[in-house]
Amino acid sequence: MKENVQESAFRADDRPSFEIGHMTFVELTADPATGAMPSAHQRARETIEQARVADQAGLDLFAVGEHHRTDFVGSAPQVVLAAAAEATERIRLTSSVTVLSSDDPVRVWEQFATLDQLSGGRAEIIAGRGSYTESFPLFGYDLQDYGDLFREKLDLLLRIRAQNPITWQGAFRPSLEAADIGPRALQDELPIWVGVGGSLASAVSTGRLGLPMALALLAGPLLMHEQTVDLYRQSAEQAGHDLRRLRTSINVHGYVARTSRAARDTMHPYFARGMMDNNHQRGRGFMMPRPAFDAQTSPNAGMIVGSPQEVIDKLMRYHEVYGLDRALIQIGFGGMPQRDVLSAIELLGTEVAPVVRREVAGRRAAA
Repeated sequence: MKENVQESAFRADDRPSFEIGHMTFVELTADPATGAMPSAHQRARETIEQARVADQAGLDLFAVGEHHRTDFVGSAPQVVLAAAAEATERIRLTSSVTVLSSDDPVRVWEQFATLDQLSGGRAEIIAGRGSYTESFPLFGYDLQDYGDLFREKLDLLLRIRAQNPITWQGAFRPSLEAADIGPRALQDELPIWVGVGGSLASAVSTGRLGLPMALALLAGPLLMHEQTVDLYRQSAEQAGHDLRRLRTSINVHGYVARTSRAARDTMHPYFARGMMDNNHQRGRGFMMPRPAFDAQTSPNAGMIVGSPQEVIDKLMRYHEVYGLDRALIQIGFGGMPQRDVLSAIELLGTEVAPVVRREVAGRRAAA
């Protein structure tokens, strides 16, 4: 109950050895068996229930992504996360991506700082360039400025976090002169991560800034980001940042059930439908037959799917390869029924997360 929420902000020292969370883009996908399409209202309310169950199951993070199309409900993640804040007690609340390039950093800050105050210091931002690009023409931006927009707007967002009032000048928004931007965050420093989908230049620039990096892996081998992480750490070290303070995460599709077979049988039809209906742009979906799906869930592939032990093993493998300390798993993509999504969230929080935290803590103590 909300009156039990303490007003003190989250502290970095409170983090567990390895953080695990559930993420969603709140997509609308027709059921592969019946063809029935859920309403936006249904999916919005299911999303808040997912946050509540994730909190009760002991997960560390709940994340909502941003898309600006009618087959997604998550065009305003801050609003969804604010509702989730009122349904939860301790879980941290983050965008799985905020498309900063097509947004105003002042408004982004104001919204997430408000979320931080509402939630008792539980807000975070993962800022990205946007692999889905429908928001650029929608808000009047030229895709030719894709990279420059992100660099400038990230610079402004970081400056707003660091100081107030702020004087600033750039190329893509009006200048600021001694601007008083509020509210301020409840946390001493509201975390701002940078989402990286595999661009080596993005990893280098993120490392130079010393910011935490959230890797996205839609499909492919588990090792596909090795060079990305190496360049990130090299760039950070060359810029004088303490490598021990760097944080990295993986954002990836997954599902957990009592058995490996049950996990794959449950996830595949919905994931395959989602890849057809909700892939990056309308009309550009691609097929995901069962053999291809099974290959993507094998031990050396990126997706995290299987029994609790299989999911534990995959998360530990990610930790070993990349030194990751966080994983956000997108459960239920493609319109999976709510009962199946909630079941996986509960298993992830009660049977997977405690073991992974204990194993990672033990390895760090022994190092």
